[in-house]
Amino acid sequence: MIVVTGATGNVGRTLVASLTARGEQVAAVSRRPLPVELPEGARHVQADLGQAESLRGVLQGADALFILLAGELLAGGESAETLLGVAKEEGVRKVVLLSSQITATRPEAGSHDRLREYEEAVRGSGLEWTVLRAGGFASNAFAWAESVRTQRTVLAPFGDVALPVVDPADIAETAAAVLSEEGHAGQTYELTGPVAVTPREQAAVLAGLLGEEVAFVELSREDAFAHMSQFMPEGVVNGTLDILGLPLPSEQQVSPDVEKVLGRPAAPFAAWAERSLPAFR
Repeated sequence: MIVVTGATGNVGRTLVASLTARGEQVAAVSRRPLPVELPEGARHVQADLGQAESLRGVLQGADALFILLAGELLAGGESAETLLGVAKEEGVRKVVLLSSQITATRPEAGSHDRLREYEEAVRGSGLEWTVLRAGGFASNAFAWAESVRTQRTVLAPFGDVALPVVDPADIAETAAAVLSEEGHAGQTYELTGPVAVTPREQAAVLAGLLGEEVAFVELSREDAFAHMSQFMPEGVVNGTLDILGLPLPSEQQVSPDVEKVLGRPAAPFAAWAERSLPAFR
């Protein structure tokens, strides 16, 4: 059995489906009830990743654990060692952590200290471990959905700065392969899309799929900061804007690791956009 935390999110939902399609038995963990039905071979467990003891029962007899930190868990909570200690006691053999490219490219970024803590802990856990460091998500474009639906407009800063955003489905498929196959222990994989793409180019992709003009309005950094600060801590906003506006060469580089694991190229932004088009209509 494989335990998947963060089972309600963009990555977790697809990961559960991918694992069951491979014939794996899955325990899908979330703090809240699941909004969708699970595929055959999966069961839901309501538990809190921030409270390791709440996971003890579901981890008993599990072969592998997928760790996805989100929300307030990125800011604090029980130590990573506590969770991994419970997993080890319950017989878990393998752990896979979804981390971020930023943990390596910007070691001074305080917003990712928690992920660095988890990376260090899984490497020292004595379990078989794999770390998946993801670049920016293609699904961040959902932030434009309302303005595209109502005004056929994308508002974003740094319109001509390109980053190789990754399809969350590719993250999930890579995680499924690593969790269910051998040969990935001790590896750190960097997950990106197949080509760097600008926000202006992403807007053009949406326009082409919709068959209608979608205007691109470039926001100043100040306007973007004001908007993002409504739902993100200021430190995280500044760090995000630094990456979007002044990416390091390593953050613009395309990684071969999705293809290395899956045996096929990473999906382009257009593939994610086509699949997600109903949100923009």
